[in-house]
Amino acid sequence: MRIGILGTGMMANLVMETVKKMDFSYVAVLGRRESEDKVKALCLENGLDGYFLDYDELLDSDVDTIYVALPNHLHYEFGRKALMRGKHVIIEKPVTANAEQLKDLVRTAQIKGVMMFEAMNIHYLPAYKALKDQLWQAGDPKIVSFNYSQYSSRYDAFKDGQILPVFDPMKAGGALMDLNVYNIHAIVGLFGKPWEVRYEANMERGIDTSGVLTLDYGDFKVVAIGAKDCKAPVRCTIQGTKGCFVVPKPMSQMDGYELQLNSGETVEYRVEKPENRLYYEFAEFERIIREKDREKEEEMLKISGIVSEILEEARRQNRIFTRFPVMLPAAP
Repeated sequence: MRIGILGTGMMANLVMETVKKMDFSYVAVLGRRESEDKVKALCLENGLDGYFLDYDELLDSDVDTIYVALPNHLHYEFGRKALMRGKHVIIEKPVTANAEQLKDLVRTAQIKGVMMFEAMNIHYLPAYKALKDQLWQAGDPKIVSFNYSQYSSRYDAFKDGQILPVFDPMKAGGALMDLNVYNIHAIVGLFGKPWEVRYEANMERGIDTSGVLTLDYGDFKVVAIGAKDCKAPVRCTIQGTKGCFVVPKPMSQMDGYELQLNSGETVEYRVEKPENRLYYEFAEFERIIREKDREKEEEMLKISGIVSEILEEARRQNRIFTRFPVMLPAAP
């Protein structure tokens, strides 16, 4: 894989830790001209092959894959441009600002004969995959509760009147898109598409700073909590008729869990010496692209599609801006 990384923020830095362990033949980063010194330092610190300050120049190079680690509202535009230039694309969560944008990216990738993925590491973590395989051991699910509450330093700025992207409704911000999206991906990966979606949000200046999402699956109910204006000990549980799974971390960071059976027995699963939490997804992306595993790509895009629809419906219920543009269809 010859990869170009867009952005130099927190997620890009996490990716740097990952690419050091991957056998990528070429790694470059795209930065802004006004931040060239920072980009140079990033390259030197991580042993990258090069950097670009112009996106078209990066796309003109022989990179074959673009990783989009930019603010949410830029995912679609930058991802689509790369697809149109025949590059595989990996886009940070949430993959796009609304469901129609995602559908357009999928169509464009199909037309251009390339692949695209949402970088949602949960689905590739060994502990999550083990949990998925062992769900039946808790019996029939009844109550599922996932909580990802993390007080944001940006919330202080927000209260002072500064509107940073993560709290900007016009830039696909909010607690739902930033944190609760992890819970939703974990839930959809385990249980599929819900029958009904309801989002009760704490709204400030047109954006959700925290909220409670409920998903109805008929025979069982799910609660997903995401907060950036307050915090709590993070704990995720899946209660079934035979026992309860307990994950004492955000689902995106899980490296183990407990199964507490009704009989009193406790079974523990733990990953010994886990890799960087992004390593597993990038290893799988590389494999899927190399082996042209369209079936796996479609499976993951289906999950992304369901999540995107849930996010859009939840925001619509709270009158959060969702009408982000979609470009003209790609020419064959």
